[in-house]
Amino acid sequence: MLKTPLLAAIALGSATLAGTGQAQAADLTISCGAVGAELTLCQEGIRAWEAATGHSVDVVSTPNSSTERLSLYQQILSANSSDIDIFQIDVIWPGLLGSHLLDLREVLGEDAAEGHFPAIIDNNTVDGRLVAMPWFTDAGVLYYRADLLEQYGHEAPETWQQMTEIARDIQDAERAAGNERMHGFVFQGRAYEGLTVNALEWVASHGGGSLVEHDGEISINNERAAAALDLAASWVGEIAPSGVLNYTEEEARGVFQGGNAVFMRNWPYAWSLAQSDGSEVRGKVGVTQLPAGDGGQSAAGLGGWNLAVSRYSDNPELAAELVAFLTGFEEQKRRAIDGAYNPTLAALYEDAEVLEAVPFFGELYDTFVNAVARPSAVTGDAYGRVSNAFFSATHDVLSGSRSGEQAVADLERDLSRVKRRNW
Repeated sequence: MLKTPLLAAIALGSATLAGTGQAQAADLTISCGAVGAELTLCQEGIRAWEAATGHSVDVVSTPNSSTERLSLYQQILSANSSDIDIFQIDVIWPGLLGSHLLDLREVLGEDAAEGHFPAIIDNNTVDGRLVAMPWFTDAGVLYYRADLLEQYGHEAPETWQQMTEIARDIQDAERAAGNERMHGFVFQGRAYEGLTVNALEWVASHGGGSLVEHDGEISINNERAAAALDLAASWVGEIAPSGVLNYTEEEARGVFQGGNAVFMRNWPYAWSLAQSDGSEVRGKVGVTQLPAGDGGQSAAGLGGWNLAVSRYSDNPELAAELVAFLTGFEEQKRRAIDGAYNPTLAALYEDAEVLEAVPFFGELYDTFVNAVARPSAVTGDAYGRVSNAFFSATHDVLSGSRSGEQAVADLERDLSRVKRRNW
């Protein structure tokens, strides 16, 4: 089948991993990462599968931005194109893309999901169909400079208020000692999906609900949610750099890994990078659960990615076999050890080699199992508008153009309009 013009436009970025140098078409095409360690780990797994099976696979380069990647996927799938057999999909996309995806139980059997976290399997099941296999899960965690906390006599914080005070204390002391670039806290403050996750963690940890509840009720307009957003706004320009308003995960990691932040909110992937050769903070980092709000409890946003097979694939059974391999025990173990990617198989959280490589996997097991999901299932196709409204309002609070009270009231009104039209 001929490639669509859309995929042909990005085909120059694809990488054939068969290594034969022949001009023949590959047996399968997969999108499984854009850049960096994530893409490298996928390529290594595919090479192993190719060596074991004799098949060849093309890895298609896609945008690093999850928003742009989703748009690309939607265009390809809406065209019923067979150009990409396997898609790496975000944990919030099964409901959006499910009608275009293969029921993996039909190919891999009813026990295909055995051993994976049930909550993720439920998330990936649309109208009774298992449309994606869990590849790795994620939950927000708090990184901290263990050496600095020890030097200045502090324990890891249990509340956001404690974190704020410790961050200010160490930031001020370090600057007085000559480190003018030291900041207390970095996080994901750009107006994008990452801010939705951060803000949901702040709100939920203060007992302010989950933006939209499981029954579809809009719950954001309350005092606890407003207080959570106001507290976050107080960090900007004080313990967090003003530039945090444009930070994604990588900008935050760059500051922290460069030795210029006391605390960082990020995903588990940053652990192996912080411990890598050349890292300014190698051997100096601790990881703990995110702090609780006043009167609340720790809340970590659920993230993670899955692998799905297109219903329009010319080789659906073969594609499903590759998905089963990449999401299987040995591959998830390798990715956990080499890249600190959280397995979705419960057994790997008791594996000695995994726990030696990433000690906090065992310590924070409950955090990963009980992470707070974004309201993508209940809001369905409207989730993109819901998230956009949430991160835009939060960004306004962080930048000082709205108070928390104003933002949550405006959000309730805006989301009510979306709900009337779409969910």
